[in-house]
Amino acid sequence: MASIASTTSALDQTTRVYLRLRELIVRGRLAPGSRIIETELASRLHVSRTPVRAALQRLNQEGYVLTLEGGRQTRLSVSPLTEEDAREIFGIVGEIEGLAARLLSAKEAEIREEVCAQLEALDAGLLTAAAAQPPEVEGIFRLFTDFHRRYVEAGAGARLLHLHDAIKPQADRYRRLYSSTQVARIRASVTEHRAIIASLRDGKPDQAHAAVRRNWSNAADRLAGVIQRSGELGSW
Repeated sequence: MASIASTTSALDQTTRVYLRLRELIVRGRLAPGSRIIETELASRLHVSRTPVRAALQRLNQEGYVLTLEGGRQTRLSVSPLTEEDAREIFGIVGEIEGLAARLLSAKEAEIREEVCAQLEALDAGLLTAAAAQPPEVEGIFRLFTDFHRRYVEAGAGARLLHLHDAIKPQADRYRRLYSSTQVARIRASVTEHRAIIASLRDGKPDQAHAAVRRNWSNAADRLAGVIQRSGELGSW
C-alpha cells in the first residue's frame, strides 16, 4: 500500500509540475526559443529534477518544447511561435470545437437556448471590454476563452473535452503573446460568433460545425497578419 501511495504522490507532483511549466510557457514566462535547463527549473519550482524531467517529456510530446540535437547532449528549448504552427494549431482547435458545436446543435432546444443566451452575454461583455480605454486585455482574453469553452462543454463528451484541454492552451499561447485588442478585430470575431450562435439556436449541425471552423480559420488569418508584422518569436 505504501508503494502505491508513493507512486500516486509522485504522479501528482509530476502533473502539478507539468501544469505549472505549461502555464509558464503559455503566458510567455518561459520565452519562445529559450533554452531549458532542468536544474534551473527544479530550483525555480522547488522540486527535484525527476518530476521536471517527466513533465518536460510530456511537454515535448505535445509540442510545447523542442529537442535540439547537436553536441554531446540533447538540449531542450521552448518551441518558437511561427505562422505555420499557428495555422495548424488553430485548424485543429477549429475541428475539435466544430465537432462539439455539431453535437450541441443536435440537443434539445431548451439546452441550446440556454447556451446561446450565455454566449450572447459573453459577446456583449467582449464589446464592452474592447471599448474601454485602455482596452481590458486580460478581460478580453478571458471572455474569448469562456465563449468557446461554453459551447464545447455543452456539446462535447469526455474524450472530446480531453482533446480540447490538451490542444487549446497552445492556441492560447499565440493569443496571449501576440495579443491584439483592436476593436475592429474584436468586432469581426463577434460577428463570426453570431453565426455560431444562430446555427446552434436553429439546431443546424452542419452550419454550426462550419461556423466554428470559419471563426478559427479567420482568427488564424488575423493572427498571421500580426505575426508577419511583429516577427516569429523564438525562431532561429
